[in-house]
Amino acid sequence: MCKVRGKVNGATKVYAILGNPLGHTLSPAMHNAAFAALKMNAVYLALQVEKHNLAEAVKGIRALGIQGGNVTIPFKEAIIPYLDGLTEEARLIGAVNTFYWDENGQGLWGDNTDGAGFLAALGEKSPAILQEEQGAVLLGAGGAARAVAVALALAGMKELTIVNRDQVRGEVLAARLGKLGMKATVRAWPEKGIQEMSKEEYKEEYKKERKEQKEEFRELFRKNRLIINTTPLGMSPYEEECPPLDAEWLHQEHLVVDLIYRPRETRLLQRARVRGCQTLNGLPMLLAQGVLSFQRWAGGVAAPVEVMAKELERWV
Repeated sequence: MCKVRGKVNGATKVYAILGNPLGHTLSPAMHNAAFAALKMNAVYLALQVEKHNLAEAVKGIRALGIQGGNVTIPFKEAIIPYLDGLTEEARLIGAVNTFYWDENGQGLWGDNTDGAGFLAALGEKSPAILQEEQGAVLLGAGGAARAVAVALALAGMKELTIVNRDQVRGEVLAARLGKLGMKATVRAWPEKGIQEMSKEEYKEEYKKERKEQKEEFRELFRKNRLIINTTPLGMSPYEEECPPLDAEWLHQEHLVVDLIYRPRETRLLQRARVRGCQTLNGLPMLLAQGVLSFQRWAGGVAAPVEVMAKELERWV
């Protein structure tokens, strides 16, 4: 996937993505295709870093003169203390997906293009959805969820329901959104679904509680047209996994977005399609954030969008 087109020599500029694991990433393919199209003497590498080596990895970026690049799971938050500054977007989100050198080449800065990339992809799929009065249901509360939620808040969405197993983490995100003028509430998935229970555990009182909870979620989904999955459930190589929602909660008015792009259609999107929903996978967001990242660390050079999109299609 990380095939470099053209010759690599002593003048070749190096860009990279830091993360772990990186077997799924398409960033090297996308950005190396862009370099080739623009005839830039540059290469983009995937650098898998162990968690305990992140500080050393950032020192390596500084020492080796790596020109810029991207950050992915699990380092989007963890890298912040090792940077010299953050853009306003990265500060509001509390996570970084892009690093670059300042104008003087002295400070290593962090940016976040995930939120803007999400809005670009969403706007292309459904231009009017952000002008509607309805809110959204956000599945997950990690770094990607923060980027999406902050972007929605800055775009003017007034209400958001965060559904996450770790309710405390969801509440931290809700508090962040509250400062941006968004009313955010948090709901927790049940710790154990009926299908996971033994016959001994399956008691009448639990059935009643589960039924009431399902009705609450049914109403929650009815009131919100936009459903966004930011969790890794369904991502390769765990394609059989799916967020624990009932397909009957989905209806034809929904736009269901899954930030996963491999596989192209997750089990969640399959269920949504069968229910007649509009669906959107993570590929358009990957492209949009990649274009913005490229233009950030490549010194404002206009990214060859069509070339990058075509390369991504080759791999998904």
